[in-house]
This record gives sequence, C-alpha cells and structure tokens, in this order.
Amino acid sequence: MADQNMHDDPQQLELLRVCRIGRAQGMKGEVTVQVFTDEPEWRFEPGSVLYSKDGSTEYVVESSRTFKKRWIIKLEGCDDRDASEALNGTELYGEADDPDEMLEADEWYPKDLIGLEARMAEGNGLGAETGLVVGKVVDVIDSPAQSLLKIRLAEPVQVGTAKDGTPVMEKTSLVPFVDELVPDIDVEEGYLTLDPPGGLIPGL
Repeated sequence: MADQNMHDDPQQLELLRVCRIGRAQGMKGEVTVQVFTDEPEWRFEPGSVLYSKDGSTEYVVESSRTFKKRWIIKLEGCDDRDASEALNGTELYGEADDPDEMLEADEWYPKDLIGLEARMAEGNGLGAETGLVVGKVVDVIDSPAQSLLKIRLAEPVQVGTAKDGTPVMEKTSLVPFVDELVPDIDVEEGYLTLDPPGGLIPGL
C-alpha cells in the first residue's frame, strides 16, 4: 500500500514498500532483502533509486543478484560489512508507477505481455489474414539487443524430418519486441499484433 503520509504534501512522492533489508552478505556491503514487490528485477536494477519511508533519504542500487531464490543487493556508499549491518531492518520504498504514463511511453512489464494472444496485424507484409491467430506469448526473454517474445504457436509446424523418418515439429517462435514487428498491444482485450518478416515465424 502507498504510504498515506505522502499525500499530505503534493510535492512528496507516492511511495510503495519494496523491501526490508536483512542480514549482511559477505564483507563488501551486500545485503539480503525481504521482497514486497512483484517487480524485483526492475526495482533492483543498477541505478534504480529507492527511498526511506518518509522519502527523505535516497538509496541508489549499485548491483543486485539472486542466490537460491533470495535477492541480494548492494547500495551505493555501503561498501563494507559494518555499513551493511547498520542497514538491517531498514525498509526501502519505490515510486508508484502511473499506468497511464507507462502506456504513453509504450513501456510494458513482462507479466503484462505473457498470456496475450498473438494475431497478425492489419496490412501485414506477409499478406496473411488480418487477425489470424499465430499463438500465445508464453515468455519475455531479455537479450543484449532487445527483448524477445516467445510465442507458442497455435499450430505446430513441421520444419524437417528426423533420421528415423519422424517429423520435426517447431512449437514456438521468438519475435524481437520492437515497434516494427509488434505494432499494437491491447492488454485489456488480451492480444497483440505481429507484422513479421518472412521466415521469422514457421508456417507463415
């Protein structure tokens, strides 16, 4: 829940609780954290800013990693075990996202995209039927160039034959998550559209 005190001053940030710092991890200033957010990958991204409960103190994430399903983070200026132990029990808060602003900026959380039906866009370059269901988004994969949508094909496509004569079927396709190939996203209606080049999606 948002900290209600934030609304007393319109200049203050609306903050959501992100985590509570736990034990020191090692000697270099890392700490374990108890996570209260659905988006730890984003909240703990290096360079992200977190705040004390009243918003008066900023904490900048220097690095983060996971170990055995537990998040471990290092904050800028926290460089030894004494400093990290001093933070034990501190709760950190992050700015609440404005969904409208995210829509305007064409920003999406992976969880918003997973489960969407993938359909062919109107006027697509392949000449495929508008609205033709290609499949469903089952994962969003980060790569150095851009994110990739992993789409489970509605109809598996035979892409070859094994040595024993059995067909080799392709059940998924990876589509770069860029405006040119994914022109429209409608989370409320549960679909996105594709305008892929030839050869990207098996069977098209």
